[in-house]
Amino acid sequence: MEKIKIQVILGSIRPDRFGDKPAHWILDEANKLEGVEATLIDLKESKLPTFASPGYPSMVKDGNYGNEIINAFAHKIAEADAYIIVTPEYNHGYPGSIKDALDSVYKEWNNKPVAFVGYGSALGARAVEQLRQVVVELQMAPIRNAVHIPSDVYGAVMKETAPANPALFAPIAEKATGMLTQLLWWAKALKAARTQ
Repeated sequence: MEKIKIQVILGSIRPDRFGDKPAHWILDEANKLEGVEATLIDLKESKLPTFASPGYPSMVKDGNYGNEIINAFAHKIAEADAYIIVTPEYNHGYPGSIKDALDSVYKEWNNKPVAFVGYGSALGARAVEQLRQVVVELQMAPIRNAVHIPSDVYGAVMKETAPANPALFAPIAEKATGMLTQLLWWAKALKAARTQ
């Protein structure tokens, strides 16, 4: 049976960022699931330009967005059956790097589920809630369960280099399991629906 492909999207592009630690942790947790192949998409490495498309990405039919970097990103995003966006919260919202990634392509996101790992102010909850609104417009299915990293875990993990000691995430392991279980269910259901 073909594996479900999950992409973990690391949203922070700042130097000395915290996000690489939970991104690697949730990537490892996803890869523990039977029938799953999870990979990391680091927006820092993707080097996407600031969104300034002359046309609407939703009107692109052939995967050619008029920019070599965006076309390569679109091709990569198209390979996945589901996504986990790891987002910080800055000023009650998510970073522009994630908005640029979401806005740059369109059909590659369609009819796929997405989950969220949030951290920062309010445990990233406000950033995640805003992202839920945006991904619906991209015809994605945001799942209910999310992982929000509490300050005690954040403090312990912050001192680590990525990948951090997975034992430090133990207090939120159950939440991760619940999120991944739901994401996998939706990924299987929507993958089957997309092939009909």
